[in-house]
This record gives sequence, structure tokens and C-alpha cells, in this order.
Amino acid sequence: MDQEITFEELGLAPEILDAVKAAGYETPSPIQAKAIPALLQGKNLLGTAQTGTGKTAAFALPLLSRIEFNARETSLLVLTPTRELSIQVAEAIQQYAMKLPKVHVVPVYGGQDISVQFKALKRSANIIVATPGRLIDHLKRGSISLDKVQAVVLDEADEMLDMGFMEDVETILSEIPENAQRALFSATMPKEVLEIIDEHLGEYSEARIEGKTTTVENIRQRFLLVKSHDKMEALARVIEGEDFDGMLIFVRTKQATSEVSERLEARGFNVAPLSGDLAQTLRERTINRLKMGKLDIVVATDVAARGIDVDRITHVVNYDIPYDTESYVHRIGRTGRAGRSGNAILFITPRERRLLKTIEKATRQPIEAMALPSAEQISTKRIANFQKKIQDKLTHADLSKFREILMKMTVELGSDIEEVAAAALCLAQEREPLFPKMEELSTPKVRDHGDSGKGGDFDTAERPRKERKEGANGVEEGYLRYYLAVGRRDHVSPRDIVGAIAGEADISSAIIGRIKLFDKFSTVELPDNTDQSVLDILSEMTIRGNDAKFRLMTDDAPPPKDRGFKGKKKFSKEKKPWSKEKPFRETHGDKPFRKTRRFGRV
Repeated sequence: MDQEITFEELGLAPEILDAVKAAGYETPSPIQAKAIPALLQGKNLLGTAQTGTGKTAAFALPLLSRIEFNARETSLLVLTPTRELSIQVAEAIQQYAMKLPKVHVVPVYGGQDISVQFKALKRSANIIVATPGRLIDHLKRGSISLDKVQAVVLDEADEMLDMGFMEDVETILSEIPENAQRALFSATMPKEVLEIIDEHLGEYSEARIEGKTTTVENIRQRFLLVKSHDKMEALARVIEGEDFDGMLIFVRTKQATSEVSERLEARGFNVAPLSGDLAQTLRERTINRLKMGKLDIVVATDVAARGIDVDRITHVVNYDIPYDTESYVHRIGRTGRAGRSGNAILFITPRERRLLKTIEKATRQPIEAMALPSAEQISTKRIANFQKKIQDKLTHADLSKFREILMKMTVELGSDIEEVAAAALCLAQEREPLFPKMEELSTPKVRDHGDSGKGGDFDTAERPRKERKEGANGVEEGYLRYYLAVGRRDHVSPRDIVGAIAGEADISSAIIGRIKLFDKFSTVELPDNTDQSVLDILSEMTIRGNDAKFRLMTDDAPPPKDRGFKGKKKFSKEKKPWSKEKPFRETHGDKPFRKTRRFGRV
């Protein structure tokens, strides 16, 4: 990729380009540079890139630029595997569409009261970002129509199909108009994804970003899981809790360099911003101040930090996670130079947690979880720093006049010298208390993420798996059994159930207990301390398009199963005819694979 390419050169609509500039993005990521031109030309696209490479902007910016949105019609559909990703993508698209006031984005996902979604859909839904299961529910009820969709995007298709949504995805795609533009993004290409490509993508361009693996030596890598609104407070505590010489903090936008540095400066840190907006002379002056020790912390973007080589940088903090793993490697390479040891700290919000495994694979090193420094630890550091300042004054300052004042005060106040000195210390530390009272940040809990395969499991119910011990009712100790109104005749597998529960409620599959399949229903065991909010979400869950009617297993008869559509609209899952055939591939791995690719509906 040409490192100097800009968003202006990609041909985006002026309104979208204004939104990009307002967001402070400087240069497109590799996947954006490849995908945007193809989608702007109306081509179908197969995007192959890891999570966290900027895929949302890669498809949202060009589609917002070329689609003509009309009144209340749904013109763009984005399918995502989880509710968290649906919310994240919807928020990003709404930001990019800020200059398009008549364009509204509606996220549709399981776990939210469906009546809330009905109201949003009635007002306007030009763009729908949905999980497959909940979208199927709306299609059955007739609350969503896909007849006018001009473009459809499958985001993280491999994860979506791995969660058991293959049939739902095919059903949805069969309802999309034949002339609609199609885009599919996937980090890997398992058989299920290849089948979707074969059946539904048609002729396409490809944007492939190869993952690179790099060994990062001499750098201790850690991550901190923190909620978005607590990031600044967490950053301040990390800075105080770490022993560092020079620190480089990476953010994603130019505006963020100013915002973060100003808020840190207000807290008393010696910090300066570094972005592409700065003149070259000012940029060089900032780097020189860092080299000479006149500046301790620099907040920078990727572009502005290119070529920085400062030996005293002991810590690199990724305040905003980078677009791709290559950028991450470049960032943390600013520390641990010339054989020295370095430290890299990565801030991860719950929505970004899947990126951990991708980064670990790229660096070929584990990233260890770190705890937020406590008030006691910060107090210890502040006292040590205060003592160092006192020692410096004892060594170099002329204290004779201050001794006279101190002795005079002891007489006039009738207090001994220790009491007066203690009061002076108390007064001196008021701006930066030696014993700070800090609110506890409710950081999400972190499970061992080494074997999760998705960059980490973060749960509210942490419990190591032990040998199964059953109670008198046959349920594992510490678990409860729940009823699901789907079974073998619904073509449901344990994998479908695990994928639905983990995806809808955003919990780890590791805590899901034994699953039993029967012809007309199934049972699943979940920890008895599962939060009620999670159970409420699961009560609205669907599996393979069927209402799961999730409830606690009791001796009562299960509710009657309704298999009919609740809405007027009905649709068939039969494949529509396709008219052309084209060689695709002879084999897939070691297994035979279909030899034709069909596209172009009759």
C-alpha cells in the first residue's frame, strides 16, 4: 500500500469526506485503501483481513457515498455475528453519515426488547445493522422488508457461520434483490464461508490483507480491560503506577492527541501532543524535548510518530487500539530499542476484546493481563517522589530562613516542631494528595485468554472447569438446567445452542455446561450465579430462526410451541435459480469441493 495515499484521493462523496475529517482520520488503513475504490465502482467485494483492520470504514464510507437513500426504505443491510458488534458498527456508520441528516441507522439484535426495535423501524431505517437471528424474527413479523436493499454486507462472516447462522444467513441473502451490491469480510475462509461466496457473492473484486507475524523481543506486553468512559482515569492511574523514563501514548485521531494531552496536563503531567497538523519545526522541537528529558509524555498518532527514535522511551501505551496488527508492531517498536527492555500497554474495551488473539498471533508473544494500580500503590509512589524532592532540597537549597520561620511558628503556635512540620507537609500535598481517595473502577473481569481462540474470554461468572459433580437431580453442582423449545427435528446441534447463547448474551462458551438434545426440545446447564440481565436476554433468543422459549427447567409442562410466522410475510428458504456457471476451484484443502460458481439470477 502507498503509505502517502489520503482519503481525498479515494473519491469519496464530499459529505462523507467531511465526516472523515471531523473524525480526525489521517490516512486510510490497508484494507480501506483496497476496498473503498472497488465498492465505489459498484463492484461486489471479498475482503480478507483480520479483526481490527478498519473494515467498518472500508465498507461504510464507499457505500454511504454511492447509495441513494430514499425516505423510509431500507437501502443498506449489514449482518454481524454479535449484538456488541452490531451496536459498534451502527454507531460508526451513524458517525460517518453525520452530514447526511435524512439517513438513519437502526441496530437490530437479540437481547433488546423487540418493541423498542419496532418503534425505531417505524420511524425510519435507511440502514439496518443486524444479527441474523433477530433479523429473521423481524422478517417473519413483517416489520422489516429487504425488497429495496441496494447493498448487503456480511461482516466477520467466518465467526457468524461458526456460531451456527449458516441457514439464517442463506435465508436472508435469498431475500436480497438480485441487483444489490454484495460485500463479504472474513478473517479466514472455512468451508461454510466458501459456500456463501459460491452461492451468493457473484463476480467480485478482492481486497486481501495478509497477516504478518513478527517476533517482538525485549518488550513486555500487557493489556488492560477497561470500559470506554473510564479510559482517561485508567490512563492517569497507569502513568502514576508505572516506573517510566519517557512514554509514548498512541491515539487514533488528531483531535484525540490534543484532548488527551490537555486532560493529562490538567492532572499535572508533563505532556505534549504530536499530530500531522503540527508544523515540521514544532514536531522536531517536541521530539527533541522528549529526547532531552524536558518532556516526559507524548500523545501521538501513527502518522506523526513515524521515524521517532528516542532511547529514553521505556513505555508505549496504546490508548486507542490500532487498525491492524502491523501498526501495533510498529507502535510498540518505539520502545525496547538498541537491546534495551521496554514495556507496551494496550487498552482494550469490552467491544475490542476479540483483537487480543490476533495481536498475539502477529507478535508471537502472549499479552498478559494487568491490574489497574490501586490507591495504595499510587500513594506509595507519590510519597517516594515527595521524599525525593525533599531530599533534593535538603542537599541543594539554602534552608536557613525556612528554619527561622519554623522555629518561630513552634513558639507562636505552641506546638512542637514535628506537629508544625507535619502541618506544612499536609499543606504542600493538597494539589496532589499523598493519600488519594480514588473511586473503584468497575473493570470487567478477565478469564485466561490463552486457549479461547477469540482473543480472550471476559465473563461476569468466572469459574474454572473442574471434574463434573452432579447433584441428586443430575445437574452439575453450581449449575441450573434450562429448557429450550428446539430440538433435533429443528436441525439444531449443540454447536448452534452454544453459538446462540454466547452470541446473544455476550458470554463465554467456557461457562456453558452440559447440553442434551431431544426430538422436540433441548436442555442446557448454566451457572446458578448467572446474572438476571443475561437470563432476560436469553429469554428473547432464537436458534436457527425458531423461538427458543428459554426458561428455567421445572416440573411444569413446557409452553406450547408455535412454529408459524407471526407476520403476514412469508418467505421460502429454497434457492433461487442462477443462470451462469464459472470454474471456481478444484479442491479445498484435502477435501473435494464444488467446481462451479453460480451467479446472476434469472
